[in-house]
Amino acid sequence: MQAKHGLKPASLRLASADASFRRYFRVDNAHASHIVMDAPPDKEDCAAFDRVGRLMTDAGLNVPHALAWDQAHGFMLLSDLGTQTMMQGLLPEQPQANLGLYMQAVDALLAWQLASKPGLLPPYDEALLLRELELFPQWYLTQHRAVLLDADQRRVLDNTFQTIIRENLAWPGVYVHGDFMPRNLMLPVDGEKRLGVLDFQDAVYGPITYDIASLMRDAFWSWEEDFVLDVTIRYWEKARAAGLPVGADFGAFYRGVEWMGLQRHLKVAGIFARLTLRDGKPCYLADTPRFIRYIRATAGRYRELKPLLRLLDRVEGIPDVSAYAFGRV
Repeated sequence: MQAKHGLKPASLRLASADASFRRYFRVDNAHASHIVMDAPPDKEDCAAFDRVGRLMTDAGLNVPHALAWDQAHGFMLLSDLGTQTMMQGLLPEQPQANLGLYMQAVDALLAWQLASKPGLLPPYDEALLLRELELFPQWYLTQHRAVLLDADQRRVLDNTFQTIIRENLAWPGVYVHGDFMPRNLMLPVDGEKRLGVLDFQDAVYGPITYDIASLMRDAFWSWEEDFVLDVTIRYWEKARAAGLPVGADFGAFYRGVEWMGLQRHLKVAGIFARLTLRDGKPCYLADTPRFIRYIRATAGRYRELKPLLRLLDRVEGIPDVSAYAFGRV
């Protein structure tokens, strides 16, 4: 790998690490920089990264290209999409100034969804949705909050989870990135006009509501609801015009996005607790209050979710109130 691509070992430096066991290093040759992905084969699936990357390239997305692959040791040499994420380029106090970037993200998402074919990616089915939801009671409630659920509380979760799954699986399936958010999108460099897309190896085939919920209800960033609505409506209009199965009623679609976002936020709250308690990465738990706000905002809007809201408020020590104001979502 070193000799073929003219890499300079002395230039090797850490590029980033993420919530998984993968690490990324930047290394130079005489002409450009490249990324070395270190993904231990016993813990990470480079084959999935390669497979999904090819699907995304075929769909017209700007993704890292695999230049070399030491499959036995879990090393992959990738093209470098630059150093600045979309998240780093956002202006938090000027929501509308970020609209152009979000519409670039929407265009990338539409291209990905329009390329969808069933049977090529793992299904985001009932079993997977439930396994993800169970991370919330297992890691957030029991391990992080030290809550021992009684039979009634467990029944509330079971009933709520089945309702969430039913609502989400009612939406048609497309390719789902699974973590489509500004932290995983890269600002264009070297004359490229498209945002770069990263961290796609866990892509699945599932509800069309998922990736727009991930984009607008970010794990690390929150906007006021008027901006969330603005971008989501623009996505829905473009998706509908392109023939994607988003339905003719935006209200129904937005409900679907909220319910999909709820599933994601329950899952990620559990994952972030697990990252802290099992994997020794406490920085992620600092964002947990954002997920609790997301969950409470959605649960407060729908009658079917009121039992979940009461359970969560008891855990969090939040007084019972009859309504919640709109705000950052």
